[in-house]
Amino acid sequence: MSLPQCPETAPLTAAPAAGAATEILEFGGSRWRVRRPKPFVLVIEGEATAESSAPSDYLHDKLLDPACREAFYQLVDATGLVVCLNVATAHPTYRDVRGRSSKGRLSQGEYYHHDGCSGPTKPRFVEIRCPIQPQTRGIATAVAPHHAVVAAMVQVLPAELAATPALAEALAEALAGQDLTPAGISALSDEALDHLQGLITRTVRRKLDAEGARAYFRAVDRAADAYFEPWQLGESRFIANANAGVTMQHRRAYQNVHSGGVANGHLVKRWTNEELLLPGQTLDAALIAALCSEEEGEGRENGQGREDTGRSCYLSDH
Repeated sequence: MSLPQCPETAPLTAAPAAGAATEILEFGGSRWRVRRPKPFVLVIEGEATAESSAPSDYLHDKLLDPACREAFYQLVDATGLVVCLNVATAHPTYRDVRGRSSKGRLSQGEYYHHDGCSGPTKPRFVEIRCPIQPQTRGIATAVAPHHAVVAAMVQVLPAELAATPALAEALAEALAGQDLTPAGISALSDEALDHLQGLITRTVRRKLDAEGARAYFRAVDRAADAYFEPWQLGESRFIANANAGVTMQHRRAYQNVHSGGVANGHLVKRWTNEELLLPGQTLDAALIAALCSEEEGEGRENGQGREDTGRSCYLSDH
């Protein structure tokens, strides 16, 4: 079945340069109020011609309309993180984010990760959403480019951990002569970045207590210049995960000591490219089952204190 053509869209490079000012982006036959707070972030505030500031489902009605969906996906690919504010939707494809953090042990979601990283096939991107609800969300979601995350993890790694014989040897082997500067780390392949990140993550997890590990990752957030703006109700974040453009990572990020017992709004998510189907497409049930199984594994570990089985990329070698 052929789809109608998306209305003429300005080139993806027409997105504004990094800065706080709101500008207008022509996309899909509409004019959008946008800003770019970081080079890898594009925030869509809503339609410039909207008659009301009330939340609407412009995400599904316009940006994800079948005719323009691939063009929007390419915008995510090229940007890294696209944020859509003030969206009201009850689309049935969203499901609750799984995994909870405890005071005594980090959940897997608190480590920087790609979605689907323990399997051979990863979603193109992940959409995480804060629904409109009575309770606001006080826990941040940090997002940064993959290479910047790994460079930051090396940069702020405590000396006593870097000197651990097994990690020191593995770092030298993983870098294979590359220097430890951000430029040197950026020159590594995605596979080498994953491998190096896995080594550091396991060492941090095993050698630091929960709050020590959280403090370490807060330092990583800062060194990687991560985006961790507070969640707004009605906000969706499209995070490039495994694509032809900018590859990002994300994590649940407590910016203060995690003491528990604080009410927080919940998040929902979906792998939009794989789950929001165009006419004629069929769901890859095996892929979705594998991705959901990975998330269920996080819940079991966090809830029952389960030991590292080596199957999950946040805790084991990538």
